[in-house]
Amino acid sequence: MYKTVQGDTWDIVSKKLYGTEKYMSLLIQNNPAYSEIVIFPAGIELIAPNIDVPADKIQGLPPWKRSS
Repeated sequence: MYKTVQGDTWDIVSKKLYGTEKYMSLLIQNNPAYSEIVIFPAGIELIAPNIDVPADKIQGLPPWKRSS
């Protein structure tokens, strides 16, 4: 579950949750009631599916936390 912050967009939510925007479509598929929203108001609870994202794909991790 993810609770939106004023100004969130699908790609921003994906980036916050998974470290990349590429899961934006998956988020939309799991939240069809909100699929028409472009910019979210605060307080919308979105279903955030668990996705195994390899540590080396998450931007912003320090080198010692990235896999070789």
